[in-house]
Parts: sequence; structure tokens; C-alpha cells
Amino acid sequence: MRYLVGTFLDRLRRPLTGLLVLLLACAPVVACSSESGDNPLGIGTYDPEAAASTKASESAAAAVASASAAASAEAAGVVTVESLSTERHVITSIPEDLDELQTEVLKAFVHYDEVTWNVWFTRTGIENAAPLMTAEEYQAFTEDFEGQDTGRTDGTVRVSVLSVDQSSAYDTTRAEVIYCDDQTDLVDYDADGNNVSGTVTSQARYKMSVVMVYEDGIWKEAAEEYLSTNECTV
Repeated sequence: MRYLVGTFLDRLRRPLTGLLVLLLACAPVVACSSESGDNPLGIGTYDPEAAASTKASESAAAAVASASAAASAEAAGVVTVESLSTERHVITSIPEDLDELQTEVLKAFVHYDEVTWNVWFTRTGIENAAPLMTAEEYQAFTEDFEGQDTGRTDGTVRVSVLSVDQSSAYDTTRAEVIYCDDQTDLVDYDADGNNVSGTVTSQARYKMSVVMVYEDGIWKEAAEEYLSTNECTV
């Protein structure tokens, strides 16, 4: 209890100090009360229910303010790790000072990555990935999925986006995203509920490169490459 200073005997030997502390503690009128009949000095008494109510109100107000700020940022087109994250697909960091094109690539990459991870989490909804990948990549993804389409994956994948770059200053239809993919929290189960981690999703950190291309009016994943294992951090 950090508000109790010294021993009981110390407090008896220092009544004036205790009185000053009590006066300061009762400064917020919502947390203290005073009844002149019982307290001729007019010193407020601590009301724990009022203090708890005040604290709860302040916490609720802070939560509302935070949600409002996030909503305002999203409405203004500002991208944050919070706005990009979901419960099972958490973005831990993104590059600073991205221009408009890079921001669009970033958003498209995160959406693609989230949707494809949801396929592995639930082993359903593979058709949702089709619009987010080139035809060749979707075909390869489908073939991989069909060999492992039973069971489920539990846990959270954490992604740190390291860079978002155009292939060249003259090509605005092709970009590369470098990121660190932390799969250490994931556990894979087969259709019978057996833990098969390591055969479907390895529990490690992977540095990855993804090529995004602008096709049919949207950014799509066109190629993926492993760069290193357990060398990047999230």
C-alpha cells in the first residue's frame, strides 16, 4: 500500500503530517465527503466508493478518447499499427514517412497477409484470397492448401513491416515489402486434434520478401521469398 508511509508508531508521533496528508488526499471533492456534525474541523473523509467511481469514469473516458482518436486517424487516411492489426494478426511496426503509393501498398500487403493467415487459422475461406493474388500465385497457394486442408492453427502471428519500396522510380505498378513474420506463438492441429506444429507452420521468425503488383485496379501479391530464419525481430 504505497499511500501508507512509515509504521503505526511513526504516524502517532507525527499527527500534523498525517493531518496534512489527509487534507491533500481529500482535495478532490468527488472522493471525499464532510459532515459538519461529526467533523467540527470540516476535514473531508475518504469515500472509497466515490474514489472508485471517479477512477472508473476516468478510465472509460480515456478509452473513449483513444477509440475516437483511432477512428479520426483512420478517417483521415492515417495508417497505424492499431488500425492494421486484428486479434490474431498483429502488426507490431511499420516504416515511417511512407508516401501515398507506399501506404497503399502497405495496406494491400497487410490485407493479403491477414486473409491468407485466416485461411490457415480456420482451414476455410480460401476463395477470399483469390482477388488478392495473381492467378499464378493463387494456383500455387491452392495446391499447397489442398494438401493440408484439415485441422486448424491457433495462436497469434506478429508482423513487423521493415520496408516498402517501389521496384524503380519509374515503375509505379510494382513494389517490394520486406517484413519479419513471427510464428513462434502458433500451434497447429490436425483433424483429430493432434499437435502437428512444425509440419504445417514452423514455430520460428522469418524474414520475408513479398512482391506486390498493381493489377486490375488493386495491389496483389505476385511473389514471395524467404530471406532468413530467426535473425529478424518483431
